[in-house]
Amino acid sequence: MEKHVPFKHRRTTLERAEKFISTHHFTDINLRSRLYPARKAVTSLTHYAAPGRISYEEAMKGKYTPAKIGQSFGPTWATHWFKVEVEVPADWVGQEVRLVWNSNTEALVWVDGKPVQGLSSEKDRYDFVLSSKQEKGQLRYTVYVEMACNGLFGAGQNSMIGPTDPDKHFTLQQVDIVTFDRDVYGLILDMEILYGMAKELPDSDRGYQALYAANDFVNACDVQDKKTYKRAKEISEKFFSQRNGDTQHTIHAVGHSHIDTAWLWPYDETKRKCARSWSCTIGLMEQYPDFKFACSQAQQYAWIKELYPSLYKDICKFVAKGQFIPVGGTWIEMDGYVPSGEAFVRQFLYGQRFFQKEFGIKCSEFWLPDTFGYAAQLPQIMRESGITRFVTQKMSWNLVNKFPHHTFWWEGVDGSRVLSHFPPGDSYHLEGHVKEVLYTANNFRDKGRSSSSLFLFGYGDGGNGPDEHMLQRLKRMEDIDGLPRVKMSTPDEFFKPIEEKEADKLCTWRGELYLEMHNGTYTTHAKVKERNRHCEFLLQEVEQAWALLVALGRAGGGKGEAGKAAYPSNAIERLWKLLLLNQFHDVLPGSSISIVYDDAHRFYKEIEDEGKQLLSKAVSLLGNALGGKSEKSSTLLVNSLGWQRSVVVPLPVNDTAQPSKRRKTQSQTDSQGNTLVCVEVPSCSVGGLESCVKDLEETESVHVEKQGEFIILRNKHVQAKLDSSGRLTSLRCAGSSRELLLEGCPGNQLLLYDDVPLYWDAWDVMDYHLETRKPLEQVTQKATVKESGPLRASIDVKTRISAESTVTQTIYLDAGSSYITFDTQVEWHENRKFLKVEFPTNIHSMEATYETQYGALQRPNHYNTSWDSARYEVCGQKWADLSEHGAGLSVLTDSKYGYSAVGGVLRISLLRSPKAPDAHADMGTHNFRYAVMPHRGSWQEAGTVQAAFNLNRPVKVFPLAQGVAVSQPRSFFWLDSSQVVLDTVKMAEDRPDEVMMVRLYEAFGGRAEVTLSSSLPLRSAGRCNCLEEAQADGDLPIKTEGGVATIPLKLRPFQILTLALTL
Repeated sequence: MEKHVPFKHRRTTLERAEKFISTHHFTDINLRSRLYPARKAVTSLTHYAAPGRISYEEAMKGKYTPAKIGQSFGPTWATHWFKVEVEVPADWVGQEVRLVWNSNTEALVWVDGKPVQGLSSEKDRYDFVLSSKQEKGQLRYTVYVEMACNGLFGAGQNSMIGPTDPDKHFTLQQVDIVTFDRDVYGLILDMEILYGMAKELPDSDRGYQALYAANDFVNACDVQDKKTYKRAKEISEKFFSQRNGDTQHTIHAVGHSHIDTAWLWPYDETKRKCARSWSCTIGLMEQYPDFKFACSQAQQYAWIKELYPSLYKDICKFVAKGQFIPVGGTWIEMDGYVPSGEAFVRQFLYGQRFFQKEFGIKCSEFWLPDTFGYAAQLPQIMRESGITRFVTQKMSWNLVNKFPHHTFWWEGVDGSRVLSHFPPGDSYHLEGHVKEVLYTANNFRDKGRSSSSLFLFGYGDGGNGPDEHMLQRLKRMEDIDGLPRVKMSTPDEFFKPIEEKEADKLCTWRGELYLEMHNGTYTTHAKVKERNRHCEFLLQEVEQAWALLVALGRAGGGKGEAGKAAYPSNAIERLWKLLLLNQFHDVLPGSSISIVYDDAHRFYKEIEDEGKQLLSKAVSLLGNALGGKSEKSSTLLVNSLGWQRSVVVPLPVNDTAQPSKRRKTQSQTDSQGNTLVCVEVPSCSVGGLESCVKDLEETESVHVEKQGEFIILRNKHVQAKLDSSGRLTSLRCAGSSRELLLEGCPGNQLLLYDDVPLYWDAWDVMDYHLETRKPLEQVTQKATVKESGPLRASIDVKTRISAESTVTQTIYLDAGSSYITFDTQVEWHENRKFLKVEFPTNIHSMEATYETQYGALQRPNHYNTSWDSARYEVCGQKWADLSEHGAGLSVLTDSKYGYSAVGGVLRISLLRSPKAPDAHADMGTHNFRYAVMPHRGSWQEAGTVQAAFNLNRPVKVFPLAQGVAVSQPRSFFWLDSSQVVLDTVKMAEDRPDEVMMVRLYEAFGGRAEVTLSSSLPLRSAGRCNCLEEAQADGDLPIKTEGGVATIPLKLRPFQILTLALTL
């Protein structure tokens, strides 16, 4: 009889293969229906409603009562413990036996007091292996399940990123034991690959070969007859045995579990997420010795070490085996734009030190897959921290322009380069499907220059990580004709061949990596950003004061307790780590749920309270060390910045140490009753008030003048004209006729925009918001003169935003100041509105300049291209500037990071009002300052860098104890050029009693030759990196004369230079 060969219709054949292993269709008769051939209820299930996230030991003391399937547990964030007792039927001996658990939540299995595996119904991680081969003598099991009342992505209302539902309950749907047929499991995975290739290679010979193999597989496999499984296996193995050619793209598969340190869940839940995810990973490593897993964030390791010591011991074992691979080198995966340069350095310092101490490893790869843009100074900071490679995938989220590379050199503003790779799978939670593997190879944009790419597999964001299905799929695709080669690998195994063979073929990208999305995160949760910046500077001031105190003690200049003071290394490190934790890339940007910010503000308060105490104690001891005896109390001035300053300072109302009446000095009482005095303080100094008070000449005073509806403010640097709304109608440098504002367009114009994104509420400011510009013009209190000089002139004004929101400003100019300050209070109760302030200039320039970490960056002042127009909202640090030859205008901020410049209009982003994932984000009272600074020449010549520091780090006033007086100020460090900034003074991490670390940077973008001088006795000086490791040939000459040590230095443009000074 003639064999009938039917015509194969591609769609029906594909669907036939798909349904044969479907989890939704024909599950009573298809192959998947045979995966769990036997099932039995557990023997006993009891429950304990825990009072919180408690330890295993505490849970064992709880009172357990009977529980049942269908029972609900809650509310959100609650913890429930279950005791599960199992008796395995004797006829299951020799089979693989599993516990199946589905509570629609995350959960953690505990056996014999140890965490052994996480569970999550959202990612089909339902079951836990009780025995891979059931033995006759062990038929009884007792396990505990710690159930968390949240899903992988928290418990959002109506959507994943919706505000948390505080009273969500979760139903326990399934608890039983099953047998697991590993032969069926293998066949299911074989069919997944065949089906995937048939579907994803539709017009190729190989795709049709896969289609016919899949069809033959179904024909051969009778799910009710296990004897037929062998024939089906032979069909798939024959197909898989057909190998690749030598030129195929190679995919380096690396396991990964991106765990947000906080986001839609609080920090404390992340600790448990790490345990749930990493216990799964360890279990897989025990089964699959070629499985490699890359894991970042030293803070998460530290949590596991503290809370789950048995799991941490296993992690250490697999780190030593080379399977569990620490990467990143940072304390956490931080925001890539908002932290200061010094905060970036501390991320690497504390992260690398942790990995070195715990594992003897220094990370080579900076691992930051999910932040919202990458600052242009990061390559140098990486290089200075032992990092030569960089991995992210976030740039694939660009809305407008597709980034042109996947493997390339990233060059920072100073010229430092790191080898960078963006995994072309465009995700860090791939699952090992054929579609993903093909997309990775086809999407790769550097073909011809390189022939390999990373493939990061494992569920992420909420954790969970790789599972056995992914490993099995990838194993099958190692070397199949029609697919790229797949290799279980490590980041080092991926990067090293590129460095050795392909480095000179790669393109270079210079400057920042700007993400064309999530640019609202420069502004959202303004109070978090405000406290972040203030804490960054506070900790630097604490370190500097204590370092100077220790130095005086070593030099024999300390008296009593001051001479014996020990540097508080542990306290300072702990406070820095709290601050770094809050710089996580969903906390500092403002994109987390409300309870995360409860924790964040608690940590900020701890930093502020303890930091201020440490600073006050250090300054008091410095006063004792430098001072003499006095019958009356005195006041100490501290200038923590590396240049001389002439500024107006307020003395508290109750300060009895007022300037001597015998002095000619001018003084003024401000509106709060404080006495204002003008002081001149040397660079990096501590000194008594009396010796620092400056006598002002008439020409140095500030003046205020009414001209009808207008008010004129002027001093020797600035002249401004303001209208009754507090808007600038004229702004010039004193003595100049050059008007810097655009005629008819006032500066300090407050603006309100509609701010409704497409989905990512807290994250995104869309381009169309620019079309909704609304000037705020309803003034409820016209501008009135509040203070008339001679040291400070100020104006009060109040503007209505809406029925619920107002802006109150005190606009002031100080004697000797180069900028006008806008001290602003906003009552903010809006719904998806965006508050900005603008300064329209008549400056002609193609570019605006913005401060970045340890430097500056130019961006377009136009929308010429799609790349330019996509940067309608950008991130900067303390200042931004527009300049043309001979003149310019800078804006300075004390807590803002969002800016824009187009057509000569400079704007500062002040406040947003998103409603998800925190429904109350930014609501309430805000206090902040910004300033405007007209200048001659360039921003470098005008001192914009120094002015921004002055606004953010004012001279501090400290009362001294009765009987102590300090006369002449003592300057500890100074430089002979404003081109180089002295940023950080601290004691060394490893030798805090004798080595001082000093960090400087070139701030103007040019080469510099400067001399660092110090009044401290220095024995030696040497260059080191940001990890405080000495550099080869790094010794520097010191010349000491007249009690002053001088060190000559050379810096390239925007170079960061760290010095180790031995006292």
